[in-house]
Amino acid sequence: MIKHIVMWRIAANADGGKSANAQEVKRRLEALQGRIPGLLHIEVGINFVEDEQAADVVRISEFTSREALEAYQIHPAHNEAAEFVKTVRSERRVVDFEV
Repeated sequence: MIKHIVMWRIAANADGGKSANAQEVKRRLEALQGRIPGLLHIEVGINFVEDEQAADVVRISEFTSREALEAYQIHPAHNEAAEFVKTVRSERRVVDFEV
């Protein structure tokens, strides 16, 4: 199994506002559950602690294999959600590892 963890900082000046955009990121990413083969689980959290070192949104997802993660990266449903995220984020960090 593969864990795919991504953290974003939401741009304070993005249209819609930081809090609303974080909620929309969460909604769009959670909507991927059950739509992409090999995606076993997806969990999205919004940070509640104000800290200059903190991310605003985190996604923890599990995949059956590296191949499933690679297929997820190019899946149209993922790409649609990712396009929105790109418009509201200021930073992105990612970690992928085998369990």
